[in-house]
Amino acid sequence: MSDSFLFSLNDLLAVAFFLGVWVFFALAADGKLFHRISLTTAMNTQREAWMRTMAKRELRMIDTSIMIGLQQGTAFFASSSIFAIGGCFALLGASNHVLAVVSILPFVGTPPQGVFEAKILGLIVLLAYAFFKFGWSYRLFNYCSILIGAVPTTQEGIVAPHETEAAITRAAKMNILAGKHFNAGLRGIFFSLAYLGWFMNAGIFALTTLILLAVLVRRQFFSNARAAVLVEVDRP
Repeated sequence: MSDSFLFSLNDLLAVAFFLGVWVFFALAADGKLFHRISLTTAMNTQREAWMRTMAKRELRMIDTSIMIGLQQGTAFFASSSIFAIGGCFALLGASNHVLAVVSILPFVGTPPQGVFEAKILGLIVLLAYAFFKFGWSYRLFNYCSILIGAVPTTQEGIVAPHETEAAITRAAKMNILAGKHFNAGLRGIFFSLAYLGWFMNAGIFALTTLILLAVLVRRQFFSNARAAVLVEVDRP
């Protein structure tokens, strides 16, 4: 019975490669490995610029609307993670039927039921990680809304400039931190898709991980979105 829960060496190597790629990309996206500016790093600069522009506005309905949009997007992904977790538990209850379907697929070996269920539990862990990241990000965006409300306008002339600057910095840091946790949750969703390759075999698992890495690296470092954020206007 215990043998059915033992993974092969190829499986263990594939999991180690998967986790290594995840950590590598997270560090690269945060600008901790390369000098090339990532899309995430560029957007963090724009978040700070947003807070400074916000401080010049007396009426901040625009900023409030942006925060509501960010919170709604975060809540959507958090809810989606919960639904996916529920689907995984349903899959555990129907593992016999799923294995019967998997056994007829080409290039896919039929794993022992215990190993298959352990892989499902691993997928649940990934989705739970994503949910908690989204949940905390939602909370931080809520805190950021409060900090935005606490920022005095730079036109008042009543509050000392250094106090206004400190309030702007607090709101910007909270916004950046909320975005960081949202991105971490989104990476959890993306990597859970690559994880699905493990249900076929270790080789396909490694291949789906590499394909995902290529897609994410392109989006972070070579995409049109990055170019749009970094565009500079020529001044006379």
